[in-house]
Amino acid sequence: MRGVWGAVRPHAVRLVAAGAAGAAAELCGLGLIAAAAWLIARASQRPELAALSLAIAAVRGFALAKGSLRYVERLAGHDAALRALAELRGRVFDALAAARPGARRVRDGEALTRMVSDVDAVQDLLLRCVLPAAASVVCGAAGVAVCALVDVPAAVVLAVGLLVAGVVVPVAAAVAGGRAAARMAAGREVLAVRALDVLEGARDLAVFGASGRFAERAEDAARRLERAERSAVRVSAAVAAAGFAVQGVAVAAVAWAGLRAGVDEVGAAVLALTALVAVESVLPLAGAAQRLREVLPAVRRVGAVLAAPPAPRAARAGVVPRGPLEVELLGVRVAYGEGVALDGVDLRVERGRRVAVVGASGAGKSTLLAAVAGEVPLVSGAVVLGGRELGRYAPDEVRGAVRGLAQDAHVFGATVRANVLLARPDAGEAELWAAAERARFAEVVRALPDGWDTVVGAGGRGLSGGQRQRLLLARALLADPPVLVLDEPAEGLDPAMADAVVRDLLEAPGGGTLLLVTHRLAALGAADEVVVLDRGRVVQRGRHEELAAVPGAYRDLWEAELLADRAVAC
Repeated sequence: MRGVWGAVRPHAVRLVAAGAAGAAAELCGLGLIAAAAWLIARASQRPELAALSLAIAAVRGFALAKGSLRYVERLAGHDAALRALAELRGRVFDALAAARPGARRVRDGEALTRMVSDVDAVQDLLLRCVLPAAASVVCGAAGVAVCALVDVPAAVVLAVGLLVAGVVVPVAAAVAGGRAAARMAAGREVLAVRALDVLEGARDLAVFGASGRFAERAEDAARRLERAERSAVRVSAAVAAAGFAVQGVAVAAVAWAGLRAGVDEVGAAVLALTALVAVESVLPLAGAAQRLREVLPAVRRVGAVLAAPPAPRAARAGVVPRGPLEVELLGVRVAYGEGVALDGVDLRVERGRRVAVVGASGAGKSTLLAAVAGEVPLVSGAVVLGGRELGRYAPDEVRGAVRGLAQDAHVFGATVRANVLLARPDAGEAELWAAAERARFAEVVRALPDGWDTVVGAGGRGLSGGQRQRLLLARALLADPPVLVLDEPAEGLDPAMADAVVRDLLEAPGGGTLLLVTHRLAALGAADEVVVLDRGRVVQRGRHEELAAVPGAYRDLWEAELLADRAVAC
């Protein structure tokens, strides 16, 4: 749990203040009831008004203080919890992003559960478990003390009732609700994974006729989760009923013990109502114990993410040089399971050069870009960036130096401006428009109802496929890193627009070295070099005109593209 505590610790003072305010509010509630009980019972004896003035003032004071302290407790507690959650969510994101290469890949649904539901469980741990427990202990002890001032045997009876309500019932609730809590936690994760499969893979599932089957799997996960939640609700209802029963028995027993000891009617009223409030203050412990069983697995999963070993860092991590960088692959071999994606690739790209990588689907183009960015583990060989192997740089340095547009790039549910500025949050308006112009995205922005401030849905809902791709390209161009890697930047665009975009990128790529993967060859005359991959190997290299003039894989691709374009034109 050290990783979780590391995010909470900076806000411990606020949490302590919230706990103190909550305990003080409970004490004021106890004092309010005790003073009011004494006042009402004593007033029934018709004493002089002066004899009641102190109690009247106490009732007013406790009533005002209870509301004020409860507000302070809510404000301080939620402030501390939300601050801790913001920091913890960032740490979880960093831990997921910096996972060791070759480690089990976390699916999107699992990552979403870790980032949202599991991190939110930490808030419940603080606000619904820790703080109520502290306030209950303080108020329960104060209730016993007040009763002891009136009658010691009654205080002993109250202490027993508090132990039953504050220990026995919560333990029973935790045991009874533990199995349902585990089923709910597992059910939420399964539902998140299956729901994302249906939502984000809708088009692919429709093509293969699997939409119904995957939707049924998601509905089955939802039904399982619903059954688990119903079971937890039944446990909660039984626990609440048991708590109220214990409270009623405890109040009756305390009043009976006081009357048996000869306490007058005023003392008996104070004992009964004090016991009522004291036991009521510990009743939330049953719900806290039940919730604790629900949130602990989530908190442990968050801790496991934070404790997972990150990608190994170099013993003496260097700083990536500024400006365009030379990239070199030396016998790079990458494998996914039994399949080989790159098979001994040797490639040198001089600093500032504009190189296009082409090949049939599955040739290894995207894997080559991932290897340059240090995002896939190498079976053998090395990637050299700026004269040093990637392993000699800190991972953050590599991520900052090699950036661009990947196939799985994401559009967030936010404004268009916020999505593009992810690349460089400090970029000015002029730089934003310049990147948009180069990506042919400026015309899209001008046509949007609110321009840059138009809100798009997660995944780019509200934009066409081509508009989404140009948004992502504008983001990549705004970053302008030392090495710019672009994977199918013109995907989703019509051929004419795609060729125009690719040509613009090759003629004016920015200030860094450019590696561009594309399936369109018409604009590659502007590239300094074209690299042709086939089954993970470099089979041809040269200028577009040279490669198109000789038999080989490139000319086959070029002729196929010309035939396809003629067919579309006809």
